[in-house]
Amino acid sequence: MVAPHLTHEKAPNMNGSDVGVLFGVAVLLIALGWFFFAPRRAIQAISEGNEQSIDVIVKGGYSPDTIQATAGIPLRITFDRQESGSCTEKVIISAFRIAADLPANSRTTVVFTPDTPGTYEFACGMNMVHGKLIVNPPNDSEAVINLENKKEDADSPDNTKSSIEPVNPAHNESASVIARVAEIHDLSRRVILGTVLTFPVLIIVLTDALGINMPSLIMSNWTQFLLITPVMFYVGAPIHTIGWLTLRHRSAEMNTLITLGTTAAYGYSVLVTFAPKLLPINVREVYFEAVGVIITLILFGRLIEVKAKAGTGEAIRALLDLQPPTARIIRDGIETEIPIEQVQVGDEVIVRPGEKIPVDGILESGRSAVDESMVTGESIPVEKSPGDAVIGATLNGTGSLHIRTSKVGVNTVLAQIITMVQEAQATKAPIQRVVDSISSKFVPAVIAIAIVTFAAWYIVGPAPTLTYALVAAVSVLIIACPCALGLATPLSIMVGTGKGAQAGVLIRSAEALEIAHTIDSVILDKTGTITAGKPVLIDVVIVDGLKEQQGYEEDTVLVLVASAERESEHPLAAAIIEGAKERGLKLYETEEFNSLTGRGIQATVDHHILLIGNQLLLNENSINTDALIAIADRLSGEGKTAILVALDGQAAGVIGVADTIRPTSAASIAVLQRLGLRTLMLTGDNLLTARAIGEQVGIAESDIRAQVLPENKAAAVLELQRQGRLVAMVGDGINDAPALAQADVGFAVASGTDAAIEAADITLMSGSLQGVVTAIELSRATMGNIRQNLFFALIYNGLGLPIAAGLLYPVLGLRLNPMIAAGAMALSSLSVVFNANRLRRWRSSISVN
Repeated sequence: MVAPHLTHEKAPNMNGSDVGVLFGVAVLLIALGWFFFAPRRAIQAISEGNEQSIDVIVKGGYSPDTIQATAGIPLRITFDRQESGSCTEKVIISAFRIAADLPANSRTTVVFTPDTPGTYEFACGMNMVHGKLIVNPPNDSEAVINLENKKEDADSPDNTKSSIEPVNPAHNESASVIARVAEIHDLSRRVILGTVLTFPVLIIVLTDALGINMPSLIMSNWTQFLLITPVMFYVGAPIHTIGWLTLRHRSAEMNTLITLGTTAAYGYSVLVTFAPKLLPINVREVYFEAVGVIITLILFGRLIEVKAKAGTGEAIRALLDLQPPTARIIRDGIETEIPIEQVQVGDEVIVRPGEKIPVDGILESGRSAVDESMVTGESIPVEKSPGDAVIGATLNGTGSLHIRTSKVGVNTVLAQIITMVQEAQATKAPIQRVVDSISSKFVPAVIAIAIVTFAAWYIVGPAPTLTYALVAAVSVLIIACPCALGLATPLSIMVGTGKGAQAGVLIRSAEALEIAHTIDSVILDKTGTITAGKPVLIDVVIVDGLKEQQGYEEDTVLVLVASAERESEHPLAAAIIEGAKERGLKLYETEEFNSLTGRGIQATVDHHILLIGNQLLLNENSINTDALIAIADRLSGEGKTAILVALDGQAAGVIGVADTIRPTSAASIAVLQRLGLRTLMLTGDNLLTARAIGEQVGIAESDIRAQVLPENKAAAVLELQRQGRLVAMVGDGINDAPALAQADVGFAVASGTDAAIEAADITLMSGSLQGVVTAIELSRATMGNIRQNLFFALIYNGLGLPIAAGLLYPVLGLRLNPMIAAGAMALSSLSVVFNANRLRRWRSSISVN
């Protein structure tokens, strides 16, 4: 790491020029602080009718970078991106869940309503370029106009919280892919040219260091100048353009550091080449080879980085590719195939066996098993019959289907999934906010360290002092480049949320993804969460002697009961009827029917008089229920609802109906417990039923809360939180919404109500508790990955910065050559990118099936 062509003569004692240098350093540091941290002038958005708007130029930064707007009025920001490259290809306004792709050299408009006054940041996708949105409270007249506008907006069917123009995510994704391919080609050309021109210069320096004699023309500084100048100005153009533009915006990022370092080295070498007599003879060394190697190496690292980053958006691209490009519809009695964008609500769509279902809709005719794994993560095909809802992008099985379209475009389930994933990737995890705070002060601090390093080497360093000072300052600028720090968190969040979407686990925010790894208690709602939420017929038990005396079988009693229940509106009636049909039983017409509120029904079927209900109903009709109660108690102990049946005036049997446990619940709860999480169950059912369910799925009796009223569910969550626990709540109903909102992380079953899904942080598309396991394990894996990234981002800087500044030189004689500093910086970024992409191979310990 010690440059071979530098001597180690001691510098003279401090003199007047040294004092001047110290004074200059002090002035520079003061100016540096003002330049980067002085207040910025805010530009007010222009009010136009019922909205406010502003144009922001994106070129090495945001201009203006500080915007003022009024709360409660829709804000239209048009980003005019006048550059290419990966740094500013996306703008993220985290507080409003906006992540907009900004295609190169084009205009993209984002519309949203900032309702709450405050200061909000927006940044590029790599978190290197920042802007600020200041939302001011409305004045009195604006408040009146705002109320009127809100009423109009509420009445408008097109009312939305925020939008990005163009709104079709497929268009933005295609533009992003095209831009990335163009960037890869451009970087490839520059890296090849940089390598070709830099390699001979590097050979020249190495042969000189080894004492090998070469022709003077080849060893000439002019030869190196002619070879490296194209590298400096053409190959390094993407770096320098952004670097200087960023400084113009009174900001700085990784390109700025590289630009300052290479410009200093190149400028010094040009001075030595063109006017060597201006410098003492012992400081006439050129650093063209360092300039060429640094620029080429950094662009090579960026090329690898861009290629690797291209894979992090795989989840969204895979979702976009799910929807077929065309649909086969019937209009005016004619079957025709049209582009998917032209399908309208109400169209009749035909789907043949083995084809993808193109739209969301209701099945009008046909039956089939539909593979919904690509949307829900559930691998077992779902049987569909007329009246059932179907989801676009799912795969039809062996049946031919006729579907009436109910949702198209951005309203489909697939589009909403994509939007949720994009919004999650637009938010910031708490750990990223800490990194942002560090990054915003990191670059100015590095520049300050480089200035102090230059002064220290110039004043107290060995001769040639100017050369040593320049090399040390350049090394500091390059080794400290914070590119990897900006990538460490967002790359892992992007991969993590994408992996969740592929498994049918939709994570609404990066904050939820991070907090999930700290959860130590999980509260599970029983109905619709642990259980399927749909009662089914389980048992038909007839009393002893009924078969011998009357010749009745179980099916004989069931067919009579199911026939009577066809007239009933009770929720359990459907379960009994469906159970009879599954057994292939043919039902009778009901001759007489009478519903008795709170007790059951009385009916006549096939000339038989039936009483179906509770013990009170049978006792009122003087029927001995002793034998039935014994059966009913046994079924109730198993978590089933017991329905008593009397036939022609005597006890006949008991029907057992239960909300069956989901096939994956017990296994999922076992995994949660192995992960060290306490699992609890909440239910409004009686304690006997709750205990039976808890025993089957492995929840301890002490962790069961039965007969919990809907309004008390949130209180149960709060009780655990007051004990210092971090709580996840899993539910599906409207009555679960307050508890989901109260919990540190709320999980909603997608088959549940919209209120529950809206209140939750994470949505389980498959409805299986395996999704909870997946989310928590994924959170732990993602946070581990982020910590590893931060280590890779800082370890090279942490180890290299003291060496570059020369702190180890007096003790160990160690210095850092700028070329080695560039290699370490590039390795830091590549380590982060590859480590984040390693998360793509992550698999949950429990498979979703």
